[in-house]
Amino acid sequence: MQSLFQILMLILDVVWFFIIAHVIMSWLINFQVLNLNQQLVSQVWYGLNRVLEPLYGPIRRMLPPMSGLDLAPLIVLLGVFAARIILTNNIAFFY
Repeated sequence: MQSLFQILMLILDVVWFFIIAHVIMSWLINFQVLNLNQQLVSQVWYGLNRVLEPLYGPIRRMLPPMSGLDLAPLIVLLGVFAARIILTNNIAFFY
């Protein structure tokens, strides 16, 4: 059962990494450091969007419009941290 706990923590770590990479890329694209006309940049950007949109979509529908400010990544990150805390505090369940 410990391996199940480790797999869940690994999945949460990967989701956390993808969200951080997506946020940093969005900043770099908005400040025109990265250009979406470059093939590698556009492939990574659209790949991250396709992976993360199922997480962001429901949250974006619940949030009110905030004139260009997207809080969905922050809320998903808080959810990931909350899930890690819950899993860590209930590790006895996995043994």
